[in-house]
Amino acid sequence: MTTLDIPTLLDAVRTSRVVAVVRGDSAEHAADAARILFREGIRLVEIAMTTPETPSAIADVAPSVPRGSYLGAGTVMTPQDVDVVAAAGASFIVTPSVSASVAHAVDRGIPVLAGAFTATEAYEAWRQGAAAVKLFPASAVGPGYLKALADPFPQIPFLAVGGMGLAELPKYVAAGALGIGAGGPLVGDGAKGGDPGALAERARAFVAAAAELDGGA
Repeated sequence: MTTLDIPTLLDAVRTSRVVAVVRGDSAEHAADAARILFREGIRLVEIAMTTPETPSAIADVAPSVPRGSYLGAGTVMTPQDVDVVAAAGASFIVTPSVSASVAHAVDRGIPVLAGAFTATEAYEAWRQGAAAVKLFPASAVGPGYLKALADPFPQIPFLAVGGMGLAELPKYVAAGALGIGAGGPLVGDGAKGGDPGALAERARAFVAAAAELDGGA
């Protein structure tokens, strides 16, 4: 596992603006998609635990992650999940909620992007040591909600996840998010045996859009 501290992870999110969310139909397809995303300039990729044999996909990709890029695991819910994906080579974890995995990962020194929807949940995730709070599902409430949620918590970095496409990226960054987590609009069917060329094209579009933002890489 590549050692990753919180400042380095946050800097990567802040400068690249996009965390790719890979939900595959097989470990092989997920690994192939992750490699394409990294090759095309996406610096942060999470492979979700909803993918069959996620640890195998992570172990397959981890040795070839480019320098300055990071491979994580998503939908990590339990302490046991944390241990398994860390052993496979994940350098950060992402959760959909303030689950038991958050405190366990923090105790192990693994950065966490912890899912939350309300002010209470956001504060609790931060109190437990999350590197950043993942507003999920952000598309259900919009960038105005993120701004209202972030205003009383200037110390908490936020990431917007759920229904995030190219059009949403600048809106949520303008509202105060470090960046977005992009699943379907970015990965599409690329982690389910879809056209690798189309996946590469979408990845390049997201990298270009992030680069156009003030402070983007």
